Amino acid sequence: MPRTVAPPLTSPVPRAADSDRRRTNASVILRSVLEHGPVARSTISRLTGLSPASVTDHCARFTDLGLIREAEPPQRSKGSGRPHVPLDLDDSRFVVGGVHVAVPYTTVALLDLRGRVVVERRLKHEGTEPGRVLARAADALTALLDRAPKCRPLGVGFAAGGWVDRETGTVVEHPLLGWRDVPVREVIGARTGLPVHVDGHARALVNAERLFGRARGSRSVLHLFVGNVVDAAFATNDEVHHGPRSQAGAIAHLPLRGGTEPCDCGRVGCLQVELSELTLCRRARAAGVIAGANPTHVTAAAATGDPVAVRLLMERARMVGRAAGLLLDVLNPESVVVTEIGVIGREDCLSALRAAVGPERAADVRPTSFPDSVLATAGGTVALDVLYRDPLGATAGRLN
Repeated sequence: MPRTVAPPLTSPVPRAADSDRRRTNASVILRSVLEHGPVARSTISRLTGLSPASVTDHCARFTDLGLIREAEPPQRSKGSGRPHVPLDLDDSRFVVGGVHVAVPYTTVALLDLRGRVVVERRLKHEGTEPGRVLARAADALTALLDRAPKCRPLGVGFAAGGWVDRETGTVVEHPLLGWRDVPVREVIGARTGLPVHVDGHARALVNAERLFGRARGSRSVLHLFVGNVVDAAFATNDEVHHGPRSQAGAIAHLPLRGGTEPCDCGRVGCLQVELSELTLCRRARAAGVIAGANPTHVTAAAATGDPVAVRLLMERARMVGRAAGLLLDVLNPESVVVTEIGVIGREDCLSALRAAVGPERAADVRPTSFPDSVLATAGGTVALDVLYRDPLGATAGRLN
């Protein structure tokens, strides 16, 4: 009687491991071209530790997709061998859409693959009902894409303050807008027909810094965002910490030493109520510096030499420095990036912030790398982060 041979056992684990490895290899290779291009394949192999065959295979796929291109080879000296043909990112073919919803307005933009803003538009809110805000943003984004027919969209990134759940694509709660459980991914995706990726703006800006900004290469980065919303994000070993349901970075009610503002929670001196632009503008109105609620009017008054405006911005910068110092003590990151209107535009505010942090870590604290396009960059980077983490997955079905 012939012996029955059992079929070989198979397991999904090796396949999953192979898939993860391919995804990781694709990511580090494309990141190497972004960071070092024009760069030779042999240099990519040395930088990443991957085999020349693996690098060649992935680069061929990226070239076919239009993500990278061959750059002009260097001049070959007489008698030398065949020159290496360097590779560079092809930033001419594709864009991502960016949407950032702030308290007074929405920013829509197109970004290229280097994270540079191609075009940007601001939409002042006509009420904050989420369906209307998101519909206006999606329509404005579609109009921008219609004016750039040579650029193909890979997807849309959405960012906002408050509690934003990346996995479900939902703004779970944004108290200042009055939003709760808003299905952003579903609404914008249905209106644009594009893949939509959603995250909190502080986490988006950490990713922007590590991909395109001055924090590239840092082993750990903290980002402190101080606007109408005050929140933070922390990245270590190239991973941003999200926590359960993406709640990490909610620092609004951390106590701030020296704070005097009463908070709705019943305490005094909570981070957000103390540092918010709403508070800055209220204090500026009380002092007769401005008449409205636009913080740029405070910085404009300071630029003309208004001593009260300067004092308000300097006081705020010192308090932001105390907040940064508190987070430094807890997390001990290698570098800290602060997005705050006074620190972005004024050296005296940056100096005041660093003085409050203290001499030992002052040099590790710097303003955002994107002073002229913070909100547009935040929105678009949500989509670009997905591309650089999984280039082949992010482009599947989009580039055929």
